[in-house]
Amino acid sequence: KALELVKSGATLLLLDVPQYTLIGIDTQVFSVGPAFKGIKMIPPGVHFVFYSSSTRDGKEFSPITGFFIDAGYSQVVVRMWDQQEERLIKVPEEEEERYRQAVRSFEFDKHLGPYDLSLYADWKRLSNYITKSTIERLEPIGGEITVTYEHGMLKNTCKSAMERVLDEQLRNSKFSSPAEKHPKRGCYYTPIPRIIKRKGIESEQLTSLNLDKASTELLETLLVKDYGGSEELLLGELQFAFIAFLMGQSLEAFMQWKSLVSLLLGCTE
Repeated sequence: KALELVKSGATLLLLDVPQYTLIGIDTQVFSVGPAFKGIKMIPPGVHFVFYSSSTRDGKEFSPITGFFIDAGYSQVVVRMWDQQEERLIKVPEEEEERYRQAVRSFEFDKHLGPYDLSLYADWKRLSNYITKSTIERLEPIGGEITVTYEHGMLKNTCKSAMERVLDEQLRNSKFSSPAEKHPKRGCYYTPIPRIIKRKGIESEQLTSLNLDKASTELLETLLVKDYGGSEELLLGELQFAFIAFLMGQSLEAFMQWKSLVSLLLGCTE
């Protein structure tokens, strides 16, 4: 059965990852040991891979970087550690094909940790509306989601006192990348309006609309205009943002998740 799972499941081959680095997939986290080269027996479908580089003694960790993958049956996803930038990068196609063949010939098998299938049901509940097209629509350029690119992105959002403190810490963090070095690297989330504007409506009506939040109407408009009438697309974005916030520690994702939840909970119908 294990052999069958290895053959049919996807494999995440992670080369040259330094010891003590934290590597996660979905709701599972591994601390890299000297023999670690990736994860096998991954059920086909959507997954979130995330990691955090560590100091040599394994006591301090950098902010998390994560990316979504849509893994096919028996697919091998290859990433290599870039020592300079301390991140996982793609390898050239030719090289990748050689590694794929080696994985399929079981050359790396003893270096691959198994995906814990007992936790898969939890992951499915968190991600069942996310599809390949959800990922392609929302992911940032390059696919990497990390809070280090996010300070300054949230200038025009309403923030609580705690969120302002977080934003300030992020701005002053030694890991923070200057904005000019990394232009727009955030996710392409759907903008959620906070007020309704409408032509040809009396100001009194408009005030009562916005006092009631009219979330139901706002949600219906948003569904038609931005999601082509598909509730599944909206739920996919809600789950995408929640996972990017929960596992990827993205502040931008937290804001989007909060906006969508506030809109949904404000609906009277």
